[in-house]
Parts: sequence; structure tokens; C-alpha cells
Amino acid sequence: GIPERIGYSRDGRGIFLTMPVPFDKMARELHHSLYYLNLLRSVVLKPVYRHPWIYLNQEERLKAQTLLKGKERPVVIVNPGATYGSAKRWPPERFKALSERIVSELGGSVLISGSEREVPIAEEIKGALKEIEGVDVIAGRLTLREFIALLSQADAVVTNDSGPMHLAYAVGTPLVALFGSTSPEHTGPPSFVRAEESGFKKELEFSLKDRVIRKQLDCSPCFRRNCPEGEPKCLELIGVEEVSSALKEILPTRKAVFFDRDGTLCRDAHYLNRWEDLEVFPDIKELGKLKELGYLIVGITNQSGIARGIVDEDFVRQVNNYFIEKQGLDAFYYCPHHPDEHCACRKPSPGMLLRARAELGIDLKKSIVVGDKESDMELAKAVGCRGFFLRTGQERESKLADRGFNNLKELVQHIVSQRV
Repeated sequence: GIPERIGYSRDGRGIFLTMPVPFDKMARELHHSLYYLNLLRSVVLKPVYRHPWIYLNQEERLKAQTLLKGKERPVVIVNPGATYGSAKRWPPERFKALSERIVSELGGSVLISGSEREVPIAEEIKGALKEIEGVDVIAGRLTLREFIALLSQADAVVTNDSGPMHLAYAVGTPLVALFGSTSPEHTGPPSFVRAEESGFKKELEFSLKDRVIRKQLDCSPCFRRNCPEGEPKCLELIGVEEVSSALKEILPTRKAVFFDRDGTLCRDAHYLNRWEDLEVFPDIKELGKLKELGYLIVGITNQSGIARGIVDEDFVRQVNNYFIEKQGLDAFYYCPHHPDEHCACRKPSPGMLLRARAELGIDLKKSIVVGDKESDMELAKAVGCRGFFLRTGQERESKLADRGFNNLKELVQHIVSQRV
């Protein structure tokens, strides 16, 4: 058998554990993400909270982009189902009215999701919309991995408290979550995970905007599958206008040009760790012209030298701040992890871009990634934005870039002339 068995001493399972952990008031109040980390903390480990992250490969992401090709943006996935029970389902007619608004007011597209069992709900909503263009049913038509990849490429998700809600935030997609009989304090999206307040260290590899809408009645949260009063009043009280407003709040609208640092903005010194080795390219002064076109200028850099013990993290922050304060960048993000850590933020994973989308309101599909490595171009493909390659580093060509340039001046001239 298993020699060490750690778990909460509840529901009669304590006798099977070699190290039972008290199910006390503190444990009962924890968000479920922290509830399980608390077991590790109870055995004198020091667990770190990170947002749950689902890894997708490039092929999966590109296939999802193909499925969405030609659809009007923003693309919003609505999920009207919830396997748990009707006490977690916002009425279908409200999803129908919301879908109408997404098409008519935002000029976007709607995809109605769900499992095979939930196809009738999705078809009911689609049928009620009659001749309205831009609404399609995807319920029951995708594998789980295909659905997750599609979530990663959508502009936003509106969902009941359900599996798709958790999948959406685990790929960094902005979401509006509707709660009825359950508690967001226990199972809500990342904004409800109070890691530091609960004594856990927190590291952000990516982030997202989320909004939870609920009505706190005397009977809620009741955790029932079905409301004993018939229709759940806690969900009936959530209006379409309220959900529509929340959706507009989380949808990104700004555009940005994301620049790699070493080899793109400055000479690649191979683990830059001294000020005297910082050699900024003189053409960096051209970037101001991009701001005149309405672009934010955002830096993104892999800095595995921190994890390798070669580069001091404070020095990385100081250099990045130099680019903000002296060279006019709007923000700068960095990944401190070793490649073997398989984090969400090391390029070509999109974590840094997802943080920028959440914190700065950037529409990635309208943005550009600029870099001197193929991993930068892979990052651009991963999120569906344009990738421009600079021949200012060690690599001379890219198979994935939309276009290549010899220096920053050429790049800026192209963007200005084409208004891309």
C-alpha cells in the first residue's frame, strides 16, 4: 500500500490516513485551489499558488484560429449549461437576449457551447434567434482539447459556474461567470483566490480579467442542484443589461506592439548582468512614431539567467524600468523561469501577453510581436497576432514571421506607411 497518506480528516476518511489534517474553520473557508495546497502546507512544505494553466501546443492553437477565421470580432463563447443542476443555470432566454446584444451592439460573433447532453439548450437559443447572423452552435461538436483551444482564441466567455468556466480561466481568456446556488469564494475564477491573504506565496505567470455576477439572497449559497422554490431566484435576478455591461468591461480594446528585449531593443549580451554591457540600438527613438498611431509599446523578455543564478532579478527589473523611464515604453514583462520549469510565461508560451491583455486592456488580435528569435514568432502565432522578425540578433531568418526587417527603423517605417 501507500506508506504515507495525507488528507483532511472528514467524511469518515480519517482512519485511512497516516497524516490526517484537521478540517477546521480556516480550511472550510479556503478557495478550493488553496484547499488542496493547504494539505502540502500542513506537512511543512511551502507551496506556491499559481493560476491553473492548461498547456496547448501550436497545432491545437492554429486549428482553433482556423475555425474562427472570418468571424466578426469580438468572438464570445456563451455556455448556457451546467451539469450540476438547474440551480446553476441562467435562463436560456437571457443567453438568447445577450447573444442578440453581442451581435447588434458589439458587431461580434457568438458561439454557443455545451456537452452532447446540452445540445438541446444550445439549439433552443439558436432557434430563438431565427435569422440573426453571427450565432453558431458548437455544443457537442468538438473534442475536449479542441474546445479548450477554441476557448484560448476567443475574445471572451460568458458562462454559468461550470467546467467551461474553469477551462476558460486556465487558458487566460477574459470571462464573465454567473453564480447561482454555489459560492465563488470556494470555486470562483482567479479573482476570488485570496492566496496571500491566506498565507500562501503567489507567483503570476499569466493573468486575466474576470467578473462574477451573483445575487446574495438569504438562502444563498444553498449548494443545491435544483431550487426547492422552482426557478432559482438568485439567477432570475441577474439581468441581461448587467451581464452585457460586465462583458464590455472585460473586452480588450487597445492595440500594442510587443518588443523582445535582448537582440531587438538592445544588443544581445548573452545574459546581460552589467550596466556597462547594455548597448541600446540607436533606432529605438523611432518607436515614438508607433505611439502616434495609437499603439502601446510593451517589452517582453525571457530571463532564465535569473533561475540559472547568472542574473540578479533586481537588475532585470532595473534594466526594464530604464526602457520605460528613458525610452518611452509603456510596460515591461519578464519571465524569470528556467526552460525546464515549463511555465506559462516563457516565450513562446503566451503568459506575458495574457498579463498585458488583462492589465492594459490590449486586444491581441490587433497587435504585433517583434523579435529576433523564432520563439518570438511562435508567440505571435500562438495568440493570433502578427509577427515581425528583426535581423538584429543571432538568427537571420524566420519561417513563421509575417515579414522581416533589418532594423527598428525599417520596421517602424513599414508600420507607419501601411497603418498595419
